[in-house]
Amino acid sequence: MERYKGIHPGIIGFDIDCVVADTMEAFIRLAIDDYGINVLPEDITSFQVEKCLAVSPHIVDEIFARLLSAPLENGLKPMPHAVSVLTEMSACAPLTFITARPEREPVDRWLESIFSKDVYSNSRLVAMGKHDGKAQYVKELGLQYFVDDRVETCVELALAGISPIVFAHPWNRGRHSFASIDNWLDIKQRIIINEFVS
Repeated sequence: MERYKGIHPGIIGFDIDCVVADTMEAFIRLAIDDYGINVLPEDITSFQVEKCLAVSPHIVDEIFARLLSAPLENGLKPMPHAVSVLTEMSACAPLTFITARPEREPVDRWLESIFSKDVYSNSRLVAMGKHDGKAQYVKELGLQYFVDDRVETCVELALAGISPIVFAHPWNRGRHSFASIDNWLDIKQRIIINEFVS
């Protein structure tokens, strides 16, 4: 990971779900509170949640649909320390987020709610509507590094000459040889260099 020290915040972008947004916390909370289904974080060992949980795919789809269409109303929270680290990054470069979410407006409102006006206005958001093809947007936006939790996306990025960094979760551990980080304090410690922030 030492080779990632010195990355300027202006050339790194971030996925939203399970990187900036604590989507699994929200999924588990809604499953327990609204559907009476007990789920533990370590139970989610596949990116395709329905493959690793004894839960109806219909319920899985319904919970994720709620989080996609109404993240604020369903209590989606940022990952611990994401807001403070991204705020620090925004002091020297626009923040860039690229998500597979199909609709921009709900996640844009969510970003506006978690950041100060200055940080939010100094950010870029792309909602692709699909999981594949992220490398095209990463390149168009002039990024060289991208943090994602989906291994298949990271493989695609690497093949396109972009350096992927995997945000570690149970569903991607042991499935790749890319650089990885465990949390946002790890990002701050290993990626953000203080001299970039005036």
